[in-house]
Formats: sequence, C-alpha cells, structure tokens
Amino acid sequence: MKHKILVLDIDGTLTNSKKEITPATRKAIYALQENGGIAAIATGRPTSGTNWLIDELRLREYNGLIISYNGARIVRPATGEILYNHPFPKQFLPQIVTYAGEHEVGLITYDCQDNVITASRVDQYMELESRINNLKIIQVPDLVEAVTFPINKCLISGEPDLLAPLTEELAKRYYGVLNIYRSEPFFLEIMPPAIDKAHALERLLPSLGISREECVCCGDGYNDITMLRFAGVGVAMGNAQKEVKESADVITLTNDEDGLVPIIEKYFLDDTKTI
Repeated sequence: MKHKILVLDIDGTLTNSKKEITPATRKAIYALQENGGIAAIATGRPTSGTNWLIDELRLREYNGLIISYNGARIVRPATGEILYNHPFPKQFLPQIVTYAGEHEVGLITYDCQDNVITASRVDQYMELESRINNLKIIQVPDLVEAVTFPINKCLISGEPDLLAPLTEELAKRYYGVLNIYRSEPFFLEIMPPAIDKAHALERLLPSLGISREECVCCGDGYNDITMLRFAGVGVAMGNAQKEVKESADVITLTNDEDGLVPIIEKYFLDDTKTI
C-alpha cells in the first residue's frame, strides 16, 4: 500500500448533507484500517465535538487520530494522549472582542469542557455550532473576564457577505501574529499564528514515520485548503468550494454520492481503480 494515512474533514466530506456517515463510506474506512492504513480526522470542531466518531469509525481499535480546532490540538483516542496542543495568545482577545462588537458579529470560544461560551447575542450560526457538536452555549457578561483558562481558538459568526471583507481586514491587521481564515462562509476562524491543518500534519507525520507523499487529505471547505496543498494527494469533494477544488490534485464525487469511497479504493485498497 503506497499511501499510509487518510486525513478527513468532517462536515461536507466525511458526512453527507444529513450530517451522517453513510454505510458505504463507513465500510470503506473500516477496510482502509483493516488493511493497515491510518484514519485521521482533521476538523475545525472542538475536540469533544468529534467524540461520536471515535466509536463509529473504530478509531481506538485501529489507533486513529483526531486533529481538532483546525490543527491546534492532536489527540490519540486509543490512549487519550494529547500529542500536540497550541494555545491561543489571549493578549489579543480584548481586541477581537472589541472588533466583533463594533461590527455587530457574533464571537465565541470554548471552555475547558469545550462548551461554547459567548457574550454576544446568540445567532443561528452559533446554534448550528452548538447543535452539530452537541455542546451547550453558555452566555457570559464579559468574554474577556470569563476566559481564565487556556483556549485554542475564537470563532466569529455572521452573514457571509459581511464576513468576507472582515476576513481580509483582520488578516491584514494581524498578519504574522494570528492566523485568520473562513472555514464556512458564515464562520471566521481566529487562530494562533501559523496554525492550520497543514501545520498539524507537519508536526504529526514525522512522529508516525510517514512522509507527506504517503498522505491523502480530503476536504470541501476553505480551512481544508492548506492540507490539500500539503498532502501527497489532495482531494476536493464534488461539493467543495471553488477555491478548494482549485487547490486539489483530484476532485471526487460529492459527499452525498459517497465521494470518499473511490478515493479509499484507489489510494489504499486497489490502485488499479479509477475515480
């Protein structure tokens, strides 16, 4: 088997439009692991938002991996060991809180139990983040005063046409000191400097004895672009954003058409298969 690790985004990639893993996709991931491959999840979600995947994909049994918070944390579910953790530089939190308030957009972060915490009005996008991760939303009077613990990221929520110019403005303002990009049209990630999914893989793969050429990454969103460019094979889902497809080596079927299955078959099970 030429390729050794499959790295998967969750929403829009691993799961279909109903936020479910189909039987065909699940079966293919089991086959990959039974054939000696490693399955890794790479997501912007908080770590606890991936707990349901650990049993469903048998990640403990096959020594799979979870890359959460867009690459700020790496966990091995089989042992619970945190392999990598990069905290958010909290000295920037007051500035981000002020900026979000001035532009009337939502701002959240996560507490030590990965609950969503915010001092903003709860909008539909925060509710989505809460629902898909099965987390509570805790409203606090003052976010800066409430964050007395390490955090991994902040997340701005708002209408897509409003976040587009804010993304460019914040990226310029904090160039070199924070990493800022959209994961969804309505989510703007505020990350520690240089932290993204590719950075996490740069830290992880050498410890596994795996080269980037042996790595296949699959995604559909803006925050997947760095890992698709990094991987030996970068795969964009058929439902991916235009910029994501332009960054990929291969474009597969959509997440509602089991687009991961032909990728797993070709690169991990039978390289005579076509996509």
